[in-house]
Amino acid sequence: MVKAVIFDIGNVLIEWQPERYYDALIGPERRQEMFAQVDLHGMNDLIDTGHDFRETVYAWAGKYPEWREEIRHWHDNWLDLATPRIDHSVRLLRALRAKGHPVFALTNFGIGTWAIATPAYDFLNEFDHAYVSGHMGVIKPSPEIYAMVEEHSGLAPGDLLFTDDRIDNISAAQARGWQVHHFTGSQGWADCLVAHGLLTQSEAA
Repeated sequence: MVKAVIFDIGNVLIEWQPERYYDALIGPERRQEMFAQVDLHGMNDLIDTGHDFRETVYAWAGKYPEWREEIRHWHDNWLDLATPRIDHSVRLLRALRAKGHPVFALTNFGIGTWAIATPAYDFLNEFDHAYVSGHMGVIKPSPEIYAMVEEHSGLAPGDLLFTDDRIDNISAAQARGWQVHHFTGSQGWADCLVAHGLLTQSEAA
């Protein structure tokens, strides 16, 4: 029985495609060159673990003078990287809450980026609880972060239904006994919620 539904955020509720942003900024060829030379996703993992947002990005930029200005965009224009919202997923979140189902977030998100995102995206303030990696000091798919959710919520692993776009995060949750759905689009997630009896077809539209 599902007692709580857990949403990832990036590419589930908000599109997170930094490569797309940089393609528009400097063109695909230059972007590919930059991402090959600079571990920007590794930099972002530090932020998501709790490192200071601006300090981390600017320090990274300082290590790569050729790409200094481009890397700083990760901080200076972050909302342009984390856009747009995925409207159908937001409707599903709100439909679940309207029916009284507890809904959590479990997300790799920095302290600084969360502070930027929550005023910009109202639905991020609507969870019964948001488990944010930057505040927890550990990121998915570390088993520790899933254990922390279980302990804080007081729910057994099998009571949790979790969706995430990354299969490694899904696999780690499944290994703990969570019910899972690999998010590849909002309609598939809607169908999953209907199949579990949490929403009707019309509520999941």
